[in-house]
Amino acid sequence: MTPKIGITEDHLKAANALLSVVLSDEMTLYVKTRKFHWNVTGQSFMELHKLLEAQYVEIEVIIDEVAERIGKLGGKTIGTMNEFSSLSRIVEHPNQYPVQKTMLTELLSDHEILIAELRKDIDISANDNHDAGTADLLTGILQQHETNAWILRRYLS
Repeated sequence: MTPKIGITEDHLKAANALLSVVLSDEMTLYVKTRKFHWNVTGQSFMELHKLLEAQYVEIEVIIDEVAERIGKLGGKTIGTMNEFSSLSRIVEHPNQYPVQKTMLTELLSDHEILIAELRKDIDISANDNHDAGTADLLTGILQQHETNAWILRRYLS
């Protein structure tokens, strides 16, 4: 049943397609952050291990919020790694286990990519899809990524 919430059916479909990409980005970043959490070594090991755990737990909440938003807009939420991989704007590097600094640099880059992409997604949500709710959700997500990027940038300074 299509929600009757003041957004046209075409705009609902466009919003759900956009949110599927955001969900894919978040899932990819979650997996990468978790992989680095498992494999971080060296100086400040425990501090970084805990930091990365806190970040992937935060991303897990974002994932659930985005998936639920898709449902609220009448869509079906994708849920396979194949689907996520095909839509994500984040690049994975299979079979690579970088050193600590490279891990942090890669995660920082990923957060910054998402921040830039989310800015565009917010504009599309508000202006093209007339969907203030999704724009608001994405604004909060953008702010979380800004905070995580700032923290990672401090480690690399």
